[in-house]
Amino acid sequence: MHPTLAKGNAAVITGAASGIGLAAAQYLARIGMRVCLADIGSDRLARAKEQIIASGAAAADVIVQETDVGDTAALHELADAAFAAFGAVHVLMNNAGMQPGSSIFDAEANWDRIIAVNMFGVIRGAQIFAPRMIAGGASGLIINTGSKQGITTPPGDPAYNLSKAGVKVFTEALQHHLRNIADCQVEARLFIPGYVHTPLTAHGRIEKPPGAWTPEQTVDFLFTAIERGDFYILCPDNEVERRTDEKRILWAAGDIAENRPPLSRWHPDYAEPFKKWLQE
Repeated sequence: MHPTLAKGNAAVITGAASGIGLAAAQYLARIGMRVCLADIGSDRLARAKEQIIASGAAAADVIVQETDVGDTAALHELADAAFAAFGAVHVLMNNAGMQPGSSIFDAEANWDRIIAVNMFGVIRGAQIFAPRMIAGGASGLIINTGSKQGITTPPGDPAYNLSKAGVKVFTEALQHHLRNIADCQVEARLFIPGYVHTPLTAHGRIEKPPGAWTPEQTVDFLFTAIERGDFYILCPDNEVERRTDEKRILWAAGDIAENRPPLSRWHPDYAEPFKKWLQE
């Protein structure tokens, strides 16, 4: 087990009222960590807290903080509340996100909000928490939730792709910076879920599609990968195995290296060559 994931240590998780965030909070509470659940909606947070306590966590070890991660002032309030309650924060999971859909010319007028939540919520969260975590001198983890869409950037949802590409680039830079601070015990990891049945992806569907993983499966994979020392935590699911993800990522990088058209996987001149290459 990673030394940060220890009984009595404290974690702050955004987007914790449901889905992956709630599953992560439940996992950490089960191993004896204290958890701060951050999300929007006081009723949703109250229900999430009740679930974690019902699973055996002590009420004093679970706190909630209503937080809009797109609001920097709210992130400062979250940090102040968590450090006041726990004395230290050892795990920060910047997990909150949204995917309402987007178009290239922003007909929905939601680009600003998507980028504020998905990208700046992660960036500002790390910028606010990390210096205090480093100063504490203890082992620490900053886990930023990205997306495969931020790496292969498929057509159809450009604002979401851009926001998650920003999370990837920022997390790489963050880890490089942390490992070059003398005596720093805090690390960053990029969490890249696959197809997971959560409120973000369900679109009103109650039953889990066969191709999707549950949030609990995904979180188990996350913490197993952290124990291995992985930085890029690339999750499979029941539809896509790791080899397929790897080849899609390599093909996307090849668009630049081989001077192909952008998003050539979806270009009529390259669809068949990609399909053939994927099967090799």
